[in-house]
Amino acid sequence: MCGLTGFLGGSAAHGAAGDEALLQRMATAILRRGPDDSGYWCDTPERIGLGHRRLAIVDLTAAGHQPMVSVRGRYVMVFNGEIYNHMELRQELAQSGLAASWRGHSDTETLLAGFEAWGVEGTLKRIIGMFALALWDRQTQALSLARDRLGEKPLYYGWQGEGAERVFLFGSELKALRAHPAFGGAIDRGALSLLLRHNAIPAPYSIYQGISKLIPGSFLTVSLARPEPVLSSYWSAAQVAVDGARNRFAGTSTQAVDALEALLKDAVGKQMMADVPLGAFLSGGVDSSTVVALMQAQSERAVKTFTIGFDEAGYNEAEHAKAVAAHLGTDHTELYVTPAQALAVIPLLPSLYDEPFSDSSQIPTFLVSQLARQHVTVSLSGDAGDELFCGYNRYQVTAGLWKKLAAVPLPLRKAAAAGLTRVSPAAWTKFAGAVDGLLPRALKFSNAGEKIHKGAGVLASQSVDDLYLGLVSHWNDPASVVIGGQEPPTLLTGNAPDLPGLNGVERMMALDLLTYLPDDILAKVDRAAMGVSLESRVPFLDHRVVEFAWRLPLDYKMRDGQTKWALRQVLYRHVPRALIERPKMGFGVPIDSWLRGPLKPWAEALLDEARLKREGYFYPDGIRKKWQEHLSGQRNWQHQLWDVLMFQVWLKAQATLS
Repeated sequence: MCGLTGFLGGSAAHGAAGDEALLQRMATAILRRGPDDSGYWCDTPERIGLGHRRLAIVDLTAAGHQPMVSVRGRYVMVFNGEIYNHMELRQELAQSGLAASWRGHSDTETLLAGFEAWGVEGTLKRIIGMFALALWDRQTQALSLARDRLGEKPLYYGWQGEGAERVFLFGSELKALRAHPAFGGAIDRGALSLLLRHNAIPAPYSIYQGISKLIPGSFLTVSLARPEPVLSSYWSAAQVAVDGARNRFAGTSTQAVDALEALLKDAVGKQMMADVPLGAFLSGGVDSSTVVALMQAQSERAVKTFTIGFDEAGYNEAEHAKAVAAHLGTDHTELYVTPAQALAVIPLLPSLYDEPFSDSSQIPTFLVSQLARQHVTVSLSGDAGDELFCGYNRYQVTAGLWKKLAAVPLPLRKAAAAGLTRVSPAAWTKFAGAVDGLLPRALKFSNAGEKIHKGAGVLASQSVDDLYLGLVSHWNDPASVVIGGQEPPTLLTGNAPDLPGLNGVERMMALDLLTYLPDDILAKVDRAAMGVSLESRVPFLDHRVVEFAWRLPLDYKMRDGQTKWALRQVLYRHVPRALIERPKMGFGVPIDSWLRGPLKPWAEALLDEARLKREGYFYPDGIRKKWQEHLSGQRNWQHQLWDVLMFQVWLKAQATLS
């Protein structure tokens, strides 16, 4: 895993030495993504520069050094990621007579040979892996940027500066772009509005005007002769979902489970490729337990597994992880984190996440990454199991319910929703605890009060898309909070994908795969892990697994009130059912109580009315009202307040950089 950066255009006044010094500053800004090596390449007459920081995982020798030039000299590349099938690609190149003599065994070298043999798009379609890359074509004098299919690795880009100083900047993180003197840094208030709605800023937007995120599954081409970037798609998650609905798996349940296990085993096996110590995050849930079970089944030694625990009730999965680890025989490490240790992460968040990001599970994600890095350099995770196999509670709420609700007049549904939300979440949770023994398993949720309040939005929805937007929104009207904050269109609010053939639940799953997964989950894990120089890998996002999962009928994912049915059957071949069956628990920390306790002075200072007015980004009234209601215990506004607080602490950090 690595970090990349560079520029195209701008002034040549400082010459080659100045260009290299600039690249060094940009690359040093992302040092933690690659502490093992650095490299710089520039062609000053052509105004192109490439910088790289390396975390050595495969081929630890100098043969893996970047930037790397292709054997025939046409291409120069910087690359961040892993190509899990690169040895098979080498065989294909050799058999077709297109292979060069290999200098080492790095996947970077394989990619360059592929680009020379098959072109950019032809190579991208062949590879299995996670990546972001920048490729300079000396023949056409054009730059290509590419990102993996599901968005595991980040890539930012955009034109900055004016006149002769106008330059196209790109990099793995925004801090690399900020190191260039042409970087503007104007905040995009529309993107800020999206943050308040989603707790992350979705691609293609970023917090800065003029800077974009490359969309997953795409590549762009730009040159000084044609400065407007040309975007192309080489793989589409939306199309995969539609194709899966048109070409359903026709075998028996047993055949489906057999095929899924074989695919997952191969994906996990490929992602165990490393020349450095490797392990896995283990929460004890279905997804991570499946990954670890398939790792251990293919390993001659005990797999190193890691989990963190909390003493707070409702936030601790460490005991479950420990039981799964004991059954599988892994080399398990757990750490019980004190509130003080968790709170100590908060000052690091602006630097780690580089743009405002407010999924509070960023804190435990960083802590478990930090724990793992003490023992390994690569760690596999169970992320994406929920999106592919129907794991979120909102899918259960929607299944079989929407058609019934749609038959009830909207005014009546709105009245019912208002009635549910008049009772506080705390009171609902207390009531749910009192009747817990009387409820069927499918209706047992942790944090029942919050689920009921969120579910009340179902009643007032006018369509499945409206329902989904309500369920994934924190602030339902960000424009009323952000001064000048007009939301730009997203896949949820104006550019909705056409998904024919998908029912309501499947449509929500597809939207999660397109938005929530890359913009929130994968960004959270990438920044937390790379913040401690740890490579994270996600076997469920092998695109062959994704394509097969979408072919499975919904009944193979949700059956008899149980989510992830087919995936569970794979897991139960390795781990007893009794170790897994329990209500779903999120990976979070008790932000709600911390804001009323140890974080109260910190939050009060950031949410001070005079400060909000002076900074000029937020209307204070709505924020202050929620803050007071939260402090009094009348409501739990932890998510909405954390959105604002994460922007505020990020904004404060930017002031120290300027």
